[in-house]
Amino acid sequence: MQSPEDTLNELAGRAVQLVSPCGEGHMVWHCWGDLHNDRPVLILLHGGYGSWTHWVRAIPLLSPQLTIVAADLPGLGASSDAPQPHTADGLAAIVSHGLTHVLPAGKPFHLAGFSFGGMLGSIVATRHPRRCLSFTAIGASGFGDLHYIVDGIRLPDATMSDLEISRLHRDNLNLLMFADPASADPLAVHIHRTNVSRARVRSRRLSMSNALLDALPDVQARLGGIWGGRDVTGGGLEKIRARASLFRGVQPQAQFDVIDGAGHWVMYETADAFCTTLLAQLALL
Repeated sequence: MQSPEDTLNELAGRAVQLVSPCGEGHMVWHCWGDLHNDRPVLILLHGGYGSWTHWVRAIPLLSPQLTIVAADLPGLGASSDAPQPHTADGLAAIVSHGLTHVLPAGKPFHLAGFSFGGMLGSIVATRHPRRCLSFTAIGASGFGDLHYIVDGIRLPDATMSDLEISRLHRDNLNLLMFADPASADPLAVHIHRTNVSRARVRSRRLSMSNALLDALPDVQARLGGIWGGRDVTGGGLEKIRARASLFRGVQPQAQFDVIDGAGHWVMYETADAFCTTLLAQLALL
């Protein structure tokens, strides 16, 4: 069986790394495919305390039909620190500006954002009204009181052994990310542990804001939503469906799908169902 490190290195090795300005350094992007051909481009924005690796199980399933560009958001993953103070608008501006650097001039794109990346993605979509073809929110934050903050998340301390730290992160994954405890496999634990250790943007406060709700009326791209039916941040099925109503209040034809049995990290826990759903929403099936 391949180790988590080898799995990530193999997938990363098939990508071209691109950079754009971020604070005093660079925002890092990872591209699978050729940006200069006619294939559709999909921009992926990961969640809080994350990196491009949030998409590790989706990228191989989506890349046969799409050119994939997965960001490391400002102050997260391999990207440089974002200027203070950290605000949704400020972080989204860095991402939005970055797209003009990494994409060929005038190149249209689809945009999908998970959790914190979904909140930022809604603002990014408003800044590229002519180029952004669709915006898909995936378990996104920025819904104010509709977004549920999970209690019980713990951080490791210096007294813990390596095994204890991994167990703590597995427990956190089962509290926040997954419906099925079996989904917290060694790869998921490795990804989560590595991402949390590199995070310099504390996204929890921003996630409770109304940033996505405020941006929604100004999104001209085709709207879509994908949620896990057991996503604890959704606050229950009734509140998840309330999000669908909000989307359709802006665009009556907005597609909104709930994947039964999946938790918050839906594109990892149920990768096949997620990718089939996303491709259908993008009209690529």
